Amino acid sequence: MRTADAYLRLATLSVGLTLAVVAAPALAFDGTKSDDDVVAAAPPALKSMDEAFRSGAHWLKTGDKVKALHSLEYAAERGHAVAQWKLGRMYQAGDGVAQDDLKAFEYFRSIAANHADDNPDGPQARFVASAFVALGHYYLEGIPNTKIKAEPERARQMFDYAASYFRDADAQYYLARLYLNGNGAPHDPRTAARWFGLSAQKGQCKAQAMLGAMLFAGDHVPRQAARGLMWLTLAKDASRASPDETWVAKLYDSAYAQSTEDERALALVYLKRWMESRRE
Repeated sequence: MRTADAYLRLATLSVGLTLAVVAAPALAFDGTKSDDDVVAAAPPALKSMDEAFRSGAHWLKTGDKVKALHSLEYAAERGHAVAQWKLGRMYQAGDGVAQDDLKAFEYFRSIAANHADDNPDGPQARFVASAFVALGHYYLEGIPNTKIKAEPERARQMFDYAASYFRDADAQYYLARLYLNGNGAPHDPRTAARWFGLSAQKGQCKAQAMLGAMLFAGDHVPRQAARGLMWLTLAKDASRASPDETWVAKLYDSAYAQSTEDERALALVYLKRWMESRRE
């Protein structure tokens, strides 16, 4: 298949690790090791990875992380991609488990290796794309005291695959940042602007802020101050609840202070059209 071949050529992920999610012995929901005889005699719930996943998701929602972990591990060991993704996120954040970036990496790596050719419009596509994005960040920085070293070019490959094949907005944003900074990719602000634009159209507020700032200033793109102000307005409103995105408001404030009355009025026209198009 085209995407599988491309994936194997551009982003072979083997790093001499044995995946815990593949090699580890199966666990029953109570955390005990299981074998074929145990599984054969087990209740029907233990035989279905989908039911195990649903059980894990239920326990996550109710806050019982221990039961959730056992159920999700059971499903993940049998290849359930979303269970693997949830476990990856748990280990990445230290949510109910000891924080462990290498374990998180292994779960995300398993998803990418086995689901790169999934239907990009399928129900689990966003989780697969998210796994590629997570791998991109790990390759961008590396994981201290492990075999996972900083490889910006491989990070670009991860973001590029999720941005191109899965059309993931976050991947498109992070890929644009690499092109803008010349990190793992050629310094190419025009290509960065194109990826920011694709991401911004999907509502990614950081991409909207970056695209807006570039358009307002005419930074490597034709200056369109009113349209830039529109994107910055959208970004500011969307990021208002996030304390980590105060830089977005600063970009907006700077552009607004420099804008003319005509530019502000035209930005409102563009903003109204944008909101109407989103309601259609």
